[in-house]
Amino acid sequence: MIDLLTRLLRATPSGGPRIALAVLLAFLASFSSVALMGVSGWLLSRAAEHPPVMYLTAAAVMVRAFGISRGVFRYLERLVGHDVGLRLQSALRLDTYATLARTTLLGRRRGDLLTRVVADVDAVLDLVVRVLLPFLSGLFVILATTVVIGVFAWPAAVALLLSALVAGALAPWLAARLSAQADAASLPARGELANVVHELARTAPDLVAYGADTAALDRLTTADARLRDIDARAAWTRGLATAVQTLAAGLAVVTGLWFGTQAVRAGTLDHTMLAVLTLVPLALHEVFNDFTKAAQTAARARVALARVREVLDAPPVGSGDRATAERSDAPHLAVHDLAIGWPGAAPLASGIDLEVGPGESVALVGPSGVGKTTLAATALGLIPAVAGTVEVEGRVGYLAQDAHVFSTSVTENVKIGNRDATGDDVAAALDRVRLDLSPDRLVGELGTALSGGEQRRLALARLVVGEYQVLVLDEPSEHLDPETADALLDDVWASASGLPLLVITHDPAVVARCDRVVHLG
Repeated sequence: MIDLLTRLLRATPSGGPRIALAVLLAFLASFSSVALMGVSGWLLSRAAEHPPVMYLTAAAVMVRAFGISRGVFRYLERLVGHDVGLRLQSALRLDTYATLARTTLLGRRRGDLLTRVVADVDAVLDLVVRVLLPFLSGLFVILATTVVIGVFAWPAAVALLLSALVAGALAPWLAARLSAQADAASLPARGELANVVHELARTAPDLVAYGADTAALDRLTTADARLRDIDARAAWTRGLATAVQTLAAGLAVVTGLWFGTQAVRAGTLDHTMLAVLTLVPLALHEVFNDFTKAAQTAARARVALARVREVLDAPPVGSGDRATAERSDAPHLAVHDLAIGWPGAAPLASGIDLEVGPGESVALVGPSGVGKTTLAATALGLIPAVAGTVEVEGRVGYLAQDAHVFSTSVTENVKIGNRDATGDDVAAALDRVRLDLSPDRLVGELGTALSGGEQRRLALARLVVGEYQVLVLDEPSEHLDPETADALLDDVWASASGLPLLVITHDPAVVARCDRVVHLG
């Protein structure tokens, strides 16, 4: 965790000085609170003696100064601390996205991966704002307060230091140790819950149709109950540590009062300082209120960032995306003596020879599970070939059977094919695929505001606006009625005129449109 944080600080402009400034501001805010209590105690004690007002002027000014500066420093600390935390979070998220862009997401557990990319990456912000800043500034406040109190009564300072170590270090450490197992299990449990929710959200109609909704909801209830049990154990531990901190604070007040009284009797301490020795421990121990929660947050952040590191350090599968390839004057797709299969599994098929040249359309057919989609994924570079060679000239575009439609506008969905596309480019692409929709229209979650044919045409518009030169289509007519399928295929063939076209299909009507047929398996 420390090496990751160090790397992010180096990658962030002025990361080190920014976090040092945040620690300094947090220290000044906390020390102002402690100093405010101490000066106020002295002022009340001295004012009770009814001295001339001028004797109280300096203390009154200090009370006002510490009262104002406490809020100012805390506000500035929040600004600077969150600024550096968000910068580190952005650096880590960009690093994560760059890593994922170099590999394939096929076969991933999407809910857990989403949790890692979103919630687990957020842990770096918690680490800075809720762990690093409070602990470091608290350490400096303890040392500074002990030194100041030691000037007036060193036995009280020693007792204050011991109570501060118990409340600010021992109690949080014990709480983190006691809840370590729960804290470590909480994030995988959240990932599992996210997986179940993701599956339910995507397959709810099918689950109801096949009567499997009860079992699916039971899985959701079980995952939720496990997470709630983990959080309850962590909360119980936090409450126990808070009790220890409260006892330590009370003990610090009693010992301060005891040693202060003895010093006043011995004549080594002015009686107005007795209130200072009694009240300062209360203000100091307020600094430790969130330390237990911070210690548990540190444990969870350690697990969360370890899960992110697994993504960052995982060896890439495939080449991520061939869409960045240079344009070619003679686009084509060819595989020779190819063996295909998923990494870590046995090959699905081998000895595959296939060539698709400019203007050719080839149908790839075969029984389900024989490896047709795996062959497409291999040609796209999403997974590596087990053996043999894959030759691709030109930019490869893929029309998936279940192409994802994002809950945004038509324009933003089309621009997934080309992020630099202009409004005119988008309009031209929509016109070419004969999709009569307003570019500003919102399509709803998963494209629910569109029909099945419109969703497929929207995905086709991405290929058109991206000017892809080699097209791979996966079941383009699946789940469409014959009239919609025929109209869509007419537009696909028109858009792919002069381009290599590889079509994975079971549909005889689609096979009949192709120039050649390749049987797999």
